[in-house]
Amino acid sequence: MHATTIKENAKMLISSLPDNSTWDDIMYEIYVKQKIEKGLKDVKSGKLIPHKDVKRMLEKK
Repeated sequence: MHATTIKENAKMLISSLPDNSTWDDIMYEIYVKQKIEKGLKDVKSGKLIPHKDVKRMLEKK
């Protein structure tokens, strides 16, 4: 299986956007993809806060 590089992923992401995309559109999509990948990495490494704990934190505010 071929592992894609960040550069290849960025090219695929940009290619999937409409031709009239702006720089802001491109930067937003890259930002969202980066945040999703970080979240998935955190899940795999066990860096999670249980739902009940988050709910308790929000109720205190």
